[in-house]
Amino acid sequence: MIGIVDCGLGNVASIQRMFEAADHDADIITSPGEIRSCEKLVLPGVGAFDAGMRLLEEGGWIGSLNDAVIERRTPLLGICLGMQLLCRGSEEGERPGLDWIDADVRILDVAGDARLKLPHMGWAATQATHDNPLLPADGEERRFYYVHKYRVECDREEDVLATATYGRPFTSAVHRDNIYGVQFHPEKSHRFGKELLSRFGQLSC
Repeated sequence: MIGIVDCGLGNVASIQRMFEAADHDADIITSPGEIRSCEKLVLPGVGAFDAGMRLLEEGGWIGSLNDAVIERRTPLLGICLGMQLLCRGSEEGERPGLDWIDADVRILDVAGDARLKLPHMGWAATQATHDNPLLPADGEERRFYYVHKYRVECDREEDVLATATYGRPFTSAVHRDNIYGVQFHPEKSHRFGKELLSRFGQLSC
């Protein structure tokens, strides 16, 4: 079963519907105790970094997530803010992140172009940096829908799964071991989002 973590961070129903469209069963889980029965996990999120970590902490999610993802190596996909929460922390706030990816969250660099407003909202071509299970590095242009003001800056180049450009190139997806994150919204990205969630659903556990 794919479990979509609902701790008050995002529109989990739309993600569930896109999984269903991709022929994968996904349940919305509302308590940490449900994590243990999940073969894969999705951590969606919108909003501010500190608010997201506060909800995870106050809801008692962090211990159960660490047990599943780090100890039992359950595949997890972070979406939008959910990807940023995988990092050490963000210059947007003060709370530490989950610290699963060696990375920090910084404001988008639009290269001084006054025409580019923040947040970045809209479609952007997204390219895989290397072969991986979620985004084929086959040269085909894939476009995803973004809504964000901050970007992830990884310590290790090999943790960067894909990039897009808004003023300057930025990391649009990350991957280390069983942990994945995407800055864009696959549930709003039509056939390309459906394809990505289908591939996540097919991952070996």
